Amino acid sequence: MQNNVFGHSAFLHFLTLLLFKQKGKHIGAVLISVIIIFLLSSVLFISSSLQNSLLSTLESQADFTLNKVQAGRAVNTPVDWLDKVLEIDGVSKVAPRVYGRYFFTPRGKSFLVVGVDFFDEQSSRELRSLIESIDLKSFLSTDSMIVGEGVKTFLSEHYYSENFSFKTPEGSFKKVQIYQTLPAQSNLIANDMIIMPIDLAREIFGLGEDEITDITFNVPNDAEWDNIITKLHLLFYDVRVVEKREVAKAYENLYNYKGGLFLILYLVTIVTFMLILYQRYSMVYSTERKEIGILRAVGWSIKDILKLKFYETAVIVVISFILGVVLAYLYVFVWGAPLLSQIFLGGVNLPNHVSFVPVIKFGLLGSIFLFYAIPFFAAVIIPAWKIAVTSPKEAML
Repeated sequence: MQNNVFGHSAFLHFLTLLLFKQKGKHIGAVLISVIIIFLLSSVLFISSSLQNSLLSTLESQADFTLNKVQAGRAVNTPVDWLDKVLEIDGVSKVAPRVYGRYFFTPRGKSFLVVGVDFFDEQSSRELRSLIESIDLKSFLSTDSMIVGEGVKTFLSEHYYSENFSFKTPEGSFKKVQIYQTLPAQSNLIANDMIIMPIDLAREIFGLGEDEITDITFNVPNDAEWDNIITKLHLLFYDVRVVEKREVAKAYENLYNYKGGLFLILYLVTIVTFMLILYQRYSMVYSTERKEIGILRAVGWSIKDILKLKFYETAVIVVISFILGVVLAYLYVFVWGAPLLSQIFLGGVNLPNHVSFVPVIKFGLLGSIFLFYAIPFFAAVIIPAWKIAVTSPKEAML
């Protein structure tokens, strides 16, 4: 019988009729499956895109950041530490930095102010990764700053469209011109950032000319990283050294943690769905039982019936998975993942709008497919097998 079934178009014809006859049941299963796959795929796309963007941005950052600590808290770092760090063999591109948050008290918001030496090689390299072209002569001729899109939008809404007056610790006000806005591609790290000359940042935060917040530097030889950290701790008792690898790992763990929460919810949801599906197919309606009984009576083997159910389920699984993944791709990379993106970006400070760069991990998608498809097949095939192994007469009762 098997050869007759697969030697003619009867099998495919019957499969097509079966799909259309029970389309109500199949559409319901497809809709639920699409929603589950869509949500998990969206989370994975967002997580992968953010990790990729952050890691690529970190490539242009300094290898190490060093700052002085006192009683476990970060305090201002003496400028003369720069020369001491430069004297260490293997260290290059040492640069001072003023880095801190300026709180806009009336609205409870804050800006990340970064003061850098625009003539320093390392600082210029980091800025070039954010801004392709900037006229330094024009920029440095007045007290100016470069702001992220979130800062620009917030200031414009509060009638600071061209400049902003910072309140210094002495109680005076410092008016700074908004020179340029950082590109939208940098929103992930620079949405609430303000970049300005280091002397101007010192004045706003009340630092002396011999003080900075931290020092950045590179160590070209990766094998020397641990050795350099040891030397720094021997040279300075009260120092904290943060390496770029730690920052990258922290970001990776953060997004893996958030994505992992969704994965747990996905597993709980898919198990619940499959249990319902299994119960649904275990309580097969009399018409479906009769169909299997009739097929057995006309000569279909158990193997043929299981193949029929397999292909019927395969159509549902493949359609659901493709629709779920395609919708997730459009939702994240075309429409910007509204609502869901805020779970990863957060909205506590300034609202952030990020353009996600398409990053797809096919291995992970394959794992999702297997986690979804195997229980689905089991929930359908096992009840069908239980009916197929009974006698045709009993199945048609």
